[in-house]
Formats: sequence, structure tokens, C-alpha cells
Amino acid sequence: MPRLRIGDSYWLDVNRRHPRPLAALRGDRQADVAIVGGGVTGCAAALLFAQAGARVVLVDAARIGRGSTAASTALLMQEPDADFRQLTRRYGASTTRRIWMHGRGAVKDFRMLLSNAGHEGARELPSIYYASNRRHLAKLREEHRLRTQARVGGRWLDPPDLAAVAGLDAPGAILTPGNAETDPYAACLALARAARDAGAAMHERTPVQRIRPDGDSAIVELENGGTIHASWAVIATGYATPAFKRLAGRFRMMNTYVVATQRLTARQRLELGLGDVMLWDTGRPYHYLRWAPDGRLIVGGRDRPQTRGPRRRAALRRRSAELIDDLVALYPSLSGIRAEYAWEGLFATTPDGLPYVGTHRQHPRQLFALGYGGNGMTLGFFGAQVVVRHVLGRPDPDDELFGFTR
Repeated sequence: MPRLRIGDSYWLDVNRRHPRPLAALRGDRQADVAIVGGGVTGCAAALLFAQAGARVVLVDAARIGRGSTAASTALLMQEPDADFRQLTRRYGASTTRRIWMHGRGAVKDFRMLLSNAGHEGARELPSIYYASNRRHLAKLREEHRLRTQARVGGRWLDPPDLAAVAGLDAPGAILTPGNAETDPYAACLALARAARDAGAAMHERTPVQRIRPDGDSAIVELENGGTIHASWAVIATGYATPAFKRLAGRFRMMNTYVVATQRLTARQRLELGLGDVMLWDTGRPYHYLRWAPDGRLIVGGRDRPQTRGPRRRAALRRRSAELIDDLVALYPSLSGIRAEYAWEGLFATTPDGLPYVGTHRQHPRQLFALGYGGNGMTLGFFGAQVVVRHVLGRPDPDDELFGFTR
């Protein structure tokens, strides 16, 4: 399996007091739910299941939170990767509004769960979705019109307004309240601690060899010869791993690139004019930008189809330099700024920008939460909510909007 992340993650560096490694799982174990994957989705699901009284065993092939989670820019966005306009053409305005509202609810629920788990670092932050150039302006105005008709909120910003709140020279933008930001690695560790405190068994360095149904159970076979016998197996690996070849065609694997700049002085921040907002643009692939807590700028984007082998590090060097160039083009006063961190993450996209969450007829007793695209924190947590509802027999009718049969 390819590595989920390469490079130097800012989040892993600032969280220097890493927890002691958790023991690998050996031997045989019985559980109500076995969870494969220790990122945000898996740890959130473990916590929610444990709080509901289920016997939970979670295994991660490496270390909890150090895969795709540590590669995230940790924007908790209610908007899916696909525009409201694009989803409306595919599913209609009413269904698109329901999809959107589930994203909004997931952001609120996730912030509450993190707070209850002792992580107070998920704070509300509005987003600004701006037109990269004048050619994109008409489509962005149409996007705003459709959102307004659907009553999902968002205020139009003309160039003077945009310059005032973001120091940005662009033809127009949509400002959306209700989004948030956090430290993804610290958030994942908080969920893992809370899950353990609630009774979940959490294991690291425990690769899975295969999962097979056995009547009303799933048997998770580990590479070390151990097994987990569970009523359900939850696959929270982010994408269809080689063990699920029949699902792989539904996903497109992408690399995303992120840099964190040197710290800016208070004077530089004032001259820049970028307020307390997160930015993303209409380019495809899009860029995203926000402040780090210590005064750095975190810039991501330049997504590309998956690069394999030794070319991957060379691609990271090129893309990180390009992201700095993109940043200076956006804010010329930053000429000469350098990246102190650069990393890349592997993630899965789907044709409509929505995740696949739920059961699949070819994999009995297994539940999947995969394909979050660039909005992994919000949709990953939402995926955890859906699989928990399914196992507890409390599904939401709208969960099918994100299922394999949509």
C-alpha cells in the first residue's frame, strides 16, 4: 500500500508531545464492532460506538492520526467539494440542499464532540469562496443565486468588501459563516483518548490482511495471525485499499500539496490585510488558505492524479514551490516568503464529490466510510455518524444520499 503522507507535516511538529505507542493486537478478540483505520473517521466512530455501549476494537496499520489526518489543512467545511450548482444539475435543488445541511450539521456536531473530548481548538471561522479570475465570476454569481434560493446562506462580496476583509484583489466572492478550523492531529488524538476512556480497545501497528463475512459476523484477519470476530467491520481507511479491488473503480486517487510559511510579523499581517477567515478559490484544482495559530500561512492545493514511487518526492518539491508562487501572486507583498514545512497527502475523490458511506452488497457485514475528497475532516466525521446510526438501527433516510446505490 502507498504511504498516505510524505514530507514534513506542520501538525506533527507542533504537537511534539506524542503519545506513547499503543500495543499491537495479538491473538483473538470478540467485539460488536471492529474498526479498521485510526484517522479522524475511525477514532470518531470508536468514540461514538463506545458511548453507545458497544464493544469496540480499533486497529491501525501504523500510528493513530499520522496518515491522511496529519496531511490535512483541517478546514471544517460544510460545503462539499462539488459546487451547489454542480450538485443541483445532478440531483436537483431540494436534494442538494439536504446534502448541504448534513454538512452544516456535521460541522456543529463535530465541534461539540471535540469539545466534550477535551479538545477546545476547533473554532468557528467563516469561509470566503472567491472567483480566481473574471471568467469565473458569472458561475460564482450563479452559485450564490442558487444557494440563496435554497436558503443555505452566504453573503456576496464585491471587490471593495473582499479587499476589506481579506486584502484580496478578486472580482467577487461568497462569504459563508458556520465553518471552522482545528489542528487535525491534536483533534484525532483527543478522540482516540476519549474513545479509550469510554472503553474502546485501540491498537497501533496492527495491519489487516483481509476481512471476510461469516454468517452474521465479520472476521478481521490480522497480518500477525490474530483475528477480530465482530458483528460489523467498519472500514475507515479513506479509500478502497487493495483488499477491495471491486470498489476501486468508484474512486480516483489524488495527491494534494500543502505548505506552511515562515511566521509573519504583526506588521506583515497588518499590511497583508487577510482577516480571520479561510479562503478557497474557483480554480480546479482549487487552492485553500488560512492562518496557523502561530502566525504562519497554511496554503494547499495543486492537486494532481496520484504520483507513484520515487517521483513522488520530486513532485512535492515542485508543487510546494508552485504554491509559494501562487501565494505571492495573490499577495505580492509576500515576495520572498519561504515555506518552512511542505507535505503531501493521498486522498480519494468520487465522481460527484460526495463520499461513499454504508454497506455494499458484495461485502456483507462490512460498513465503508470512504472518498471524502478535499473535505476530509467534515465528511470523515459525517461518515462516522452514518455507520454508527446503521449499526444501532437508527438510520436517517438521507443516509442513502451518500450510499453506494445513489
